[in-house]
Amino acid sequence: MSGDRAAAAGSHAAGPAAAERFLEVPGARLAYDVRPGADAELPTLLLVGSPMDAVGFGSLAGRLTDRTVVTYDPRGTARSRLPNGVGEVTPEQHADDLARLIAHLGVGPVDVFASSGGAVNALALVARRPELVRSVVAHEPPLAQLLPERDAALQVIRGIHQTYQESGLGPAMARFIAVSTH
Repeated sequence: MSGDRAAAAGSHAAGPAAAERFLEVPGARLAYDVRPGADAELPTLLLVGSPMDAVGFGSLAGRLTDRTVVTYDPRGTARSRLPNGVGEVTPEQHADDLARLIAHLGVGPVDVFASSGGAVNALALVARRPELVRSVVAHEPPLAQLLPERDAALQVIRGIHQTYQESGLGPAMARFIAVSTH
């Protein structure tokens, strides 16, 4: 782990440093971080984002010292590179990755806090493998198809996706931020 990434991933003085680990799954190598907690009886907490990686949860995870906290980079993001580059990855694939991670760690059922696309993936996990999850907080899942103005919202999403395909993550995130802060 680079010094900058290590500092960001385990940056809060109150919490333990994260131990970086990897898990081979079909079609990807997932990077994840484990921060041991003070109370082994409390369920492990997974912090899940997408397309955000583990670094985005570093400060929060460092403050949650009562239980073991696991963060990870979803397939195709940051340290969880795909062998043949980034392709389409579905919430169901992410859910299967999360299920494999939980099984690998031997810690289920877990509590999950998931944000943005990670919330969609956590909901897919619950739908596919409910026995692995004790509770889920799905923070701001991007479910545009449920909005009254869904056609316009879905058109914007398609535009962001096209920007990503043509120009990469930076320009796509800039477009997303411009739309979401409007």
